[in-house]
Amino acid sequence: METGNHAAPFDAEHRAAASNVDAPPKYRWAILFAAWMAFMLSYVDRVAWSSVAASVGQSLGLSVSMLGVFVTAFYIGYVVANVAGGLLTDTIGARRTLTFALIPLGLSTFAFGFANTLMTGIALQVIMGLTAGADYAAGMKIIASWFDRERGLAMGIYGTATSLAVVISNATVPTIAKNYGWSNAFHLLGIVTFIWGFVCFWMLRDNPNKAKTPAISRAEVRELLMDRNLILVALAGFAGFWATVGFGAWGNALMTKQYGISPVTAGAILATFGVGAMVSKPLLGWIRDLLGPNSGKYLPIGCLLCFSALLVAFGRCTNEAMFYLIAPVLGAAAFGYTPLLYVLLTEASGTKAAGAASGFTNAIWQLGSVIAPMAVGAVYGGTHSFSLAIDTLAAGPLCGAIILCFLRKKPAKA
Repeated sequence: METGNHAAPFDAEHRAAASNVDAPPKYRWAILFAAWMAFMLSYVDRVAWSSVAASVGQSLGLSVSMLGVFVTAFYIGYVVANVAGGLLTDTIGARRTLTFALIPLGLSTFAFGFANTLMTGIALQVIMGLTAGADYAAGMKIIASWFDRERGLAMGIYGTATSLAVVISNATVPTIAKNYGWSNAFHLLGIVTFIWGFVCFWMLRDNPNKAKTPAISRAEVRELLMDRNLILVALAGFAGFWATVGFGAWGNALMTKQYGISPVTAGAILATFGVGAMVSKPLLGWIRDLLGPNSGKYLPIGCLLCFSALLVAFGRCTNEAMFYLIAPVLGAAAFGYTPLLYVLLTEASGTKAAGAASGFTNAIWQLGSVIAPMAVGAVYGGTHSFSLAIDTLAAGPLCGAIILCFLRKKPAKA
């Protein structure tokens, strides 16, 4: 990273930001597609093990209680890579970072198909996490560089990659594993990811005017980490992800245990939850663009409050019809706030530091993903109360909405 103040790069960045509005519309969407596809592939690689763990864990000598060890191993690398990948993005550029992330991710995913021991599998999952964690920040910076007035919509579309990845992974990986073996499933994922790394290098550009990306300085990193608004967005995202991931981890099991709903029916209910999530991300991003910067913190605050209230309502449901009624709306609120937070963090950091800001905040958000399932399990185990377990999740977005109330309105950085 460079140190000191440099006037020229800042001038170049302002010119790049100003040219966003006049950038070729069609190629702008091609840029978004390339980044979206990269994000989706890396997420498919991330969740692929979960879709086949129960059926193939025995071949690696894993007991039922150990099936999640690879997920934990991946997460260790992923959190570290979010911070490091964000800084790397703001140093060498998003295009190079994304390429350098996808190629080794493809190789390590391919190699995981050869894993035949616990330690080999853990090591490869850590490497996969280290490479997959860098792509999110790179994609965020590219979108911030190429989109201005349509940034909310672009961020919403980008966010659908994770939701679709879960659907694709569960729809394809188990079938491939059953017909051709789980090793070949990971070999195929690795090859596709590897190839897309080269596609990104060919398609992507760091910014519309093709200017060289100025490297972020150490002083700017320190300033970023002390930015009040960015810290508040990080904490609000932690609170939101607490409920989003916690519900995804426990929603199915709680309905089955408490009300005797069959796993198939519970899965169908959560499928409608996923449909709501898919629709809400681009929709709320588009609404944010229509309202303009003046919507600021109010739209995500409203979304988080709705999320909390809907969770409380879901916790009071007692039959399948009630669950089916609330689930899609709950899904919309459970994921709809994410593109709104994406916009807030890029406004707080500016385009130049968007990579580091995205990596830093996502690392904080993912901590909520880890802690919430354990907290809900402890509450339900101690009380056997469905409503109290869901209320534990509802406290998260309520706190997130309160946190966002303290955001200070200031001009968005270029």
